Amino acid sequence: MSSSKDNSDKRVQDLLAFSMGIMNGENGKMLIEKYQEAIDNVTPHDMLALEDKQVQMGISPEMIKKDVEKIINVFTKGLESYEWEKPKEGTFLYYLMLENEAFKFKLNQIKKILRGYNGREASHFQEMKQELLPRFVEFKPFDYHYIKKENILFPYLEEIWESYRPLKVMWSLHDDIRRTLKEVIALLEDPSTEWSDFNPLLGKYYSLVFRMIQKEDIIIFPVATETVSDENWHEMHLQSFEYPFPFIETPEKPEDESIKEQTGKDDLMVPGMFVAETGRMTLEQVLLVFNHLPVDITVVDENDRVLFFNKPKERFFPRSPAIVGRSVNNCHPPESVHIVEEIVETFRKGERDTAIFWIELKGRFILIQYFALRNDDGEYKGVMEVSQDATEIRKLEGQRRLLNWE
Repeated sequence: MSSSKDNSDKRVQDLLAFSMGIMNGENGKMLIEKYQEAIDNVTPHDMLALEDKQVQMGISPEMIKKDVEKIINVFTKGLESYEWEKPKEGTFLYYLMLENEAFKFKLNQIKKILRGYNGREASHFQEMKQELLPRFVEFKPFDYHYIKKENILFPYLEEIWESYRPLKVMWSLHDDIRRTLKEVIALLEDPSTEWSDFNPLLGKYYSLVFRMIQKEDIIIFPVATETVSDENWHEMHLQSFEYPFPFIETPEKPEDESIKEQTGKDDLMVPGMFVAETGRMTLEQVLLVFNHLPVDITVVDENDRVLFFNKPKERFFPRSPAIVGRSVNNCHPPESVHIVEEIVETFRKGERDTAIFWIELKGRFILIQYFALRNDDGEYKGVMEVSQDATEIRKLEGQRRLLNWE
């Protein structure tokens, strides 16, 4: 083992000891003095490694989030001094970073509005709310930035990184941002909200979003740049066009040359047939059927790996090709993954064959059903998730026996 590797391992152990000391409430000044050398030389790789060890120790994302800002504050100088090659224009990571820059500009515009009310926030808050509300509503589409990370970037990093578990913590922080933005908008819409109620939540939201940008810029993106191949970046870029590019102009989508080489044409179809005792169809017809079903379908195999998802016209939950082959446990935020794990394990044991949920989402009533997949011998072969917009179905009454296009 090289001396540089030895030094890195020792540094991570020292940084882990420092972070655990902070989490246990030990004297911060004394801890900094004790581990000063490791702190001064910290790298983004070290930060991922120590947080990965925390997750492996059974420390929950919620506990890690509680003190992560204090820890990163101490490490910031070292992390910011780390030299890495910034992404080239026209790449997946380039546009993620450009989205962040556009978001920061809009965030700072709100700061400018607040400075205009400096010293008279409380007395002019009702007036201020009218000015702030549309600007915070405008932030809602930035969620696609986080969705692209969760459904495109994270699956690739999980395959490449040994220390991938901190991505679960980052996903949990995404959910904190989503939840806090909803709370900010709700307070601005409430006529009874006072400045004293709003100000702490505003500070929390700004801290969360700016800290997220910082974590991306000084930890996730540098390590990703040094570990992800050009081919994988290209694949991610192609998949990113499934989603909007918040706050920036949509770039021109490059051609997927690999598909052309495989098929000799611009579509994804390969000649062949699907044959069963109930009939036969071309692969193109099979895909058309799946994609025209009025439901979202995701199939997971017996090893808990995503096999397939369809692409209906309107999806309720984001999916990208990057999730194919991904562990289903990594496809859900940390706060809800235990539900999926329980469903899969119950199906695997043969104790149940279905699980049903329903939720309100963007004013629609969504029915979510899980079905165990078993062969003719009853052997467990995986899970199928089916989500359906049942809003209009719930309203049906009586009968309709005649054709009516209305």
